[in-house]
Amino acid sequence: MNRWRRLIGRMAAAMVAVTAGSLVLAAPATAAPTSDVTPYVVGGTRAAQGEFPFMVRLSMGCGGALYSPRLVLTAAHCVGRTGTNTSITATLGVVDLQSSSRIQVRSNYVYRAPGYNGSGKDWALIRLATPVTSLSTLRIATTTAYDSGTFTVAGWGAAREGGPQQRYLLKANVPFVSDASCAASYGGDLIPAEEICAGYAGGGTDTCQGDSGGPMFRRDANNAWIQVGIVSWGYGCARPNYPGVYTQVSTFAPQIASAAASLGG
Repeated sequence: MNRWRRLIGRMAAAMVAVTAGSLVLAAPATAAPTSDVTPYVVGGTRAAQGEFPFMVRLSMGCGGALYSPRLVLTAAHCVGRTGTNTSITATLGVVDLQSSSRIQVRSNYVYRAPGYNGSGKDWALIRLATPVTSLSTLRIATTTAYDSGTFTVAGWGAAREGGPQQRYLLKANVPFVSDASCAASYGGDLIPAEEICAGYAGGGTDTCQGDSGGPMFRRDANNAWIQVGIVSWGYGCARPNYPGVYTQVSTFAPQIASAAASLGG
């Protein structure tokens, strides 16, 4: 399989729509093969209500983080081209997607990373039609100071490779993997200047399908959460010697900030 097929594998294998009474899964026209599926939190545990208030579930089957009250930071491969877009519904403020207290807001614009072509530059901003002021946002890393150590990942994606999307938010911790070690697994598919890897050599814990676009984060020097990565791609889910690959947020921080300013947020 080529890199593009692996990359889109981190998206949900089914499109997700949350209604008042149920979580509805609608099969897409073409599902990614399970041998090439990538992001959901495998090996995770349930997050507590309010633990990660910045987490966002997107209706196309991806995750995201609340960058500002009006903007959601996600992966470029989760969205279409830059422009007006009212088709995305963001669900926020809950760990249970069926909770009656969930907040749901429609999009009105999408900004996809300039030059994105399926290889690298995997970030995008979604502007919400109305601001969400009741939830904390997630600050992004602007330097590489926090691009090591142990990270936290969270999402509503599959809990096993090829499995169904989750109703409840799952979380897990994954350790940093060096560019050299990650490149040994993925060869020329890895873009070290734009991507950061995390996972265990023995596998078992990883993001998976449906977690694409969600944040990888850790504590900063003030013990506040800071985002260092965006769930992007990988070979399968939680396979030994195939860590998850994430967009390195610090690389694109100036561009993200500039785009956010242009979107009014």
